[in-house]
Amino acid sequence: MTALPTSPDATMEAIGHAVEEGRTGDTASARRKLLDLWSTIGVTGDPLHRCTLAHHLADLHADPAPALAWDIRALDAADAVTEQRAQQHHAGLHLAGFYPSLHLNLADDYRRLGSFDAATEHITAAEEHAHALSRDAYGSVLRTALDEVAEAIRRRDTANRASAPGPAA
Repeated sequence: MTALPTSPDATMEAIGHAVEEGRTGDTASARRKLLDLWSTIGVTGDPLHRCTLAHHLADLHADPAPALAWDIRALDAADAVTEQRAQQHHAGLHLAGFYPSLHLNLADDYRRLGSFDAATEHITAAEEHAHALSRDAYGSVLRTALDEVAEAIRRRDTANRASAPGPAA
């Protein structure tokens, strides 16, 4: 998203800093920081915070089992976020755009674990929500990933995708 936050949000900023740290290679420190934030937010905290944190924390796990647990938390939290809350954070942010990525991640986790029926369910859900993806580089990356994961599910391939976010397995 290119929209600027409508108001400062220290928690989202802290999540962003930890995510950047993970992207630069220090995944262990990034995970610790996100887990500390999770303890502060709590399981009943702001759903936008929970969704964002869980979504990014899942990407910091090479093992698909803990990634799956965090991706489930992200989807659960997304279902509790209101459109008003999303736009309070970024004026141009829409909930519909969350679901292709959330379901894609779940499909990929289940595929990597060899649970192809569950993977198929989530890749189908991701494809059904793909119309909400923006027509920019991010949307293009997700559409490509949707195709890659769908093909891997068809092949019953459990190998990690080279283009998958997060640490190498």
